[in-house]
Amino acid sequence: MLEFMPLILFAVICVVLMFGFPVALSLAGTALAFAGLGMGLEAVGIDAHFDGGFLSAFPNRLYGIMTNQTLLAVPLFVLMGVLLEKSKVAETLLDAMALLFGSMRGGLGISVTLVGMLLAASTGIVGATVVTMGLLSLPTMLKRGYSMPLATGTICATGTLGQIIPPSIALVLLGDVLSSAYQQAQLSMGIFSPKTVSVGDLFMGALVPGLILVALYIAYVTFIAWLKPEAAPPADREELMAELGHQGSLFTLLLKGLVPPIVLIIAVLGSILGGFATPTEASAVGAFGALVLALAYRQLDFETLKDALRSTAHVTTMVFLILIGAALFSLVFRAFGGEELIHEVFNNMPGGVVGATLVVMVVIFLLGFILDFIEITFVVVPIVGPILLAMGLDPIWLGIMIAINLQTSFLTPPFGFALFYLRGVAPESVPTSAIYRGVMPFIALQLAMLVALAFFPELATWLPAQF
Repeated sequence: MLEFMPLILFAVICVVLMFGFPVALSLAGTALAFAGLGMGLEAVGIDAHFDGGFLSAFPNRLYGIMTNQTLLAVPLFVLMGVLLEKSKVAETLLDAMALLFGSMRGGLGISVTLVGMLLAASTGIVGATVVTMGLLSLPTMLKRGYSMPLATGTICATGTLGQIIPPSIALVLLGDVLSSAYQQAQLSMGIFSPKTVSVGDLFMGALVPGLILVALYIAYVTFIAWLKPEAAPPADREELMAELGHQGSLFTLLLKGLVPPIVLIIAVLGSILGGFATPTEASAVGAFGALVLALAYRQLDFETLKDALRSTAHVTTMVFLILIGAALFSLVFRAFGGEELIHEVFNNMPGGVVGATLVVMVVIFLLGFILDFIEITFVVVPIVGPILLAMGLDPIWLGIMIAINLQTSFLTPPFGFALFYLRGVAPESVPTSAIYRGVMPFIALQLAMLVALAFFPELATWLPAQF
């Protein structure tokens, strides 16, 4: 039984997290408890297969986290998203899109999808996008006669685009972890001049699948509006403008609502894709641009800035504490021989690399019900990533598959995080069953995207190869 101690450690951490204890403390505390157990058993002469020397690497891990330039992008992208949220950019953008497309059948649904895409590219945080869209657009959609399942499903699905549309926080963290895993995999294969994969590569790899998903969402909303006109009726533009409280011409509103965020997103992504800036440098451009936008919209005062900085510090602290706890867990897992155990299991698995990849994807999907993307990225990917990459998988393809897999998991009833976020802000008149029914078609679309990526990896690898 002691040879399976790494798997027991992983299972215990999952159980502890299900009880609602803080993630960072659960990871570090459980790992330390198992390390103490391993050293205690070794001290009394019982072979626990525990190598305590791994723990001596922990200070170096901490120093590596402190000096990691890529992780500087996390607080800057978070600040960019928080400033855009507090500066009413999202609200003005949604109003502009609603007025532009609202007079069409399904127009409000299309507006929500496009705004969700732009918010995902601006904030990169699933919870923030779902809550913002739920508060701003759900009442309007229901008032205009949209069916509850279609309205709630569209909002939840577009909210999860924050996982895959760059510059996503999830892709920043995943890119950093996969970079280390890829180098580790190559060294284990005897390649001592390893190739590298960057966060920018992952951004480029995510663009095509992300845009395809957006197109699929719009196509679905349009199809439902054609099949069941009563489920997505058109809105009168003049009435909608009066209801939203806007004065002046539609062109003025579009200019104010669309141009600034689009220019900001192009500046951030364009600087990365064009090779003018690293993701960290581009995140600084994004944060500064969001600050300028907040000033231009006259929504920035001292209290707002203080709240934005406090929110940024809160999210950043959470991310780095989880990263520290995950580093300790990783060392204890390896000290018990976990890496060798997983390697042996994968090599003996029927189907070879295909079977191993399928099992990993299923496990990550299920873990998405109880863990956030940060924990999965820091805990699971460092364990399975080097082994899968050593079996010949492309790191960019694997990263995009994991991101879309988690996006689908966060949308799947009954435990999907996006469902909880929307349930928290939706009116009581909207039953939970309507939310569950609404997301089912979008889950099918995301699964279709995963299957397409599995058969056509070029969807993720073509664009990075061009650059």
